[in-house]
Amino acid sequence: MTATDDTRLTTWPGRPYPLGVHWDGRGVNVAVFSEVADAVEICLFGDGPQADHETRIELPERTGFTWHAYLPGIAPGQRYGFRVHGPWAPRGGVLCNPAKLLIDPYARAIEGDITWNPACFGFDSVDPMRPQTTDSAPYVPKSIVVNPFFDWRDDRPPSRPWSETIIYETHVKGATVRHPGVPRRVRGTYAGLASTAMVEHLVDLGVTAVQLQPVHHFLTDHFLWKKGLSQYWGYNSIGYLAPHAGYASQGRLGQQVYEFKAMVADLHAAGLEVILDVVYNHTGEADHRGPTVSLRGIDNPSFYRLDPEDPRRYVDYTGTGNSMNVQHPNVLQLIMDSLRYWITEMHVDGFRFDLAATLARELHDVDRLSAFFDIIQQDPVISQAKLIAEPWDVGEGGYQVGNFPVGWTELNGKYRDSVRDWWHGDGVVGGLASRLSGSSDLYAHNGRRPYASINFVTALDGFTLAGLVSYERKHNDANMDGGTSGEDHNRSANHGVEGPTDDPEVLGLRARQQRNFLATLLLSQGVPMVLGGDEMGRTQHGNNNAYCIDSGLTHYDWLHTPQSMRLLDFTRRLIEVRRRHPVFRRRSYFTGEEDLHWLRPDGQAMHADDWHSPDCHALAFYLNGEEIPSRDDRGRRTVDDSFLVLLNAHEHGIDFVLPGHDYGHRWRTVIDTAEPELLEADAPLVEAGATLPRIDRSLLLLRRIVPAGPHPNRPLTESRR
Repeated sequence: MTATDDTRLTTWPGRPYPLGVHWDGRGVNVAVFSEVADAVEICLFGDGPQADHETRIELPERTGFTWHAYLPGIAPGQRYGFRVHGPWAPRGGVLCNPAKLLIDPYARAIEGDITWNPACFGFDSVDPMRPQTTDSAPYVPKSIVVNPFFDWRDDRPPSRPWSETIIYETHVKGATVRHPGVPRRVRGTYAGLASTAMVEHLVDLGVTAVQLQPVHHFLTDHFLWKKGLSQYWGYNSIGYLAPHAGYASQGRLGQQVYEFKAMVADLHAAGLEVILDVVYNHTGEADHRGPTVSLRGIDNPSFYRLDPEDPRRYVDYTGTGNSMNVQHPNVLQLIMDSLRYWITEMHVDGFRFDLAATLARELHDVDRLSAFFDIIQQDPVISQAKLIAEPWDVGEGGYQVGNFPVGWTELNGKYRDSVRDWWHGDGVVGGLASRLSGSSDLYAHNGRRPYASINFVTALDGFTLAGLVSYERKHNDANMDGGTSGEDHNRSANHGVEGPTDDPEVLGLRARQQRNFLATLLLSQGVPMVLGGDEMGRTQHGNNNAYCIDSGLTHYDWLHTPQSMRLLDFTRRLIEVRRRHPVFRRRSYFTGEEDLHWLRPDGQAMHADDWHSPDCHALAFYLNGEEIPSRDDRGRRTVDDSFLVLLNAHEHGIDFVLPGHDYGHRWRTVIDTAEPELLEADAPLVEAGATLPRIDRSLLLLRRIVPAGPHPNRPLTESRR
């Protein structure tokens, strides 16, 4: 092989572990896994005017299938990549091509996006059985040597219990790029998310954790680039240990790592946990027509699941072209090393696993006891983080809600569907009741608690809350795909007019329905997840799959209107009610005896036939704050107020009769979606047995009022004895 004269640089044997390129203050240890390689080179690149100057150094040692060396004198900020020499055998799925510069799978920083050029592809465009031999180095982003040392000051993880967690799903750029209170130079960045204005908004709202859409370094897809679009959501990872460089305000030669760490420290200082949306099921190299920029060129058969009938192609459970081969020990190692790194070195608090069912696949079927989950279970670091599964993929048998192991929580898609159907008049009351009470039918069978259910009504993929009540069909023309992308069955309603309108009745109903969804979400057992911007009525104008739109369509609008301010205030009040009252966030399921009663609008108990009636669109339930079995951290009994919740999903008003004195003598309104500005202090007392007329599609939360003095059945605290 050829190399420049600079390869006379000193090389020492180095060590086969840890994988990647690690700086120790004197130089770097280099280690790369490849089972198919005959030789591996690390390629060092200059910077500035010397950016294209390349020095190739062959790694002289191999231990097992790990190629390694130590290079003294290499410092942080060094740009580098790999070239792998070995067989070119497409029919066997082996695609070694030293003309392709490869990103280090263990890079701690990557400098930017790909520059699309035919040289980025490994196959010859005319004959796919021949390699493409043009050098890709000028077009592929370089890996960066990083200084691992950082002053974390007195950073402490908030370590908030699941039962007290409220998740805010958001996008680093989208949330901050238009915020007038964020300094202009850091809008759209990690520093912007940690700015005073953003932190104050999150703390004032009352959420406890920010769940960031993907921040692993990702590439823009080739087909999007050709259309002038972008990979806005970030579900196209190419670096599992590198924070995305595009969200850094200070530079891309390692500065993104320091800025990310500073963001985490600032969010922790405000009491906010940081959860990452991670995409370990596939990479940005796409299908057999995709680029060769990293794993494909290092060891294609090890890292990806190849089609056994035609190893030139990939098994695709993700809908993106490829699936990671989690059966391979080195792929599992990469994922575990990445997770551990983000916890120990970047101080994040948890992960939401995109298409997690793909990671569980052993051969074909989804197996909840697969190697992936076994390894996480026994890992003393990862097993203690917050772990959230998106429990489905696009393959056969991929819908696995309720089937993940103990220690995992799950995005509860059945909760979303039941609540949407109910408030749009199509729901089954029995299904709604199961979701409101914590979905024990899904999670209790293996010992999990109500907080195994991550409840949501809206999420990044789909309509925003404003869109959910304003559109009956998707409007995705901006995606430039002929309107084919995005879900067709949205369980949404436009309430009389598709999209924008000046009709006050339609607007009033849409606003009330948004409040109904938020109130239902925040008063349900389980862990609520609020989509960022829904608290102030963010819209994407009917686009339910804005993954490729980086514009005002997806960026949060912080110029508040009276309507957005009312919704924001209403959401704050709901979150405060949940925070103050443990009866809405129980750590154990209801027994259905004294702790929870389901009632008909006439105030009587629900009968068996009522649960199956297709015409049952009104429901009430009683939460007994005296019957919470859990104890606090000091072993003291948990006692709370008791509440009634009345839900009317009918298109017309109905009367609710409050239950008799056995439930409580007097009640007072806490939340009313029909009168959102009514405060509890101003609400009149209502007597047991009273009739309350409720307008169409509204929710009412009532608190039982007890006489002054000790709470009935509540033991006096030590200070009052």
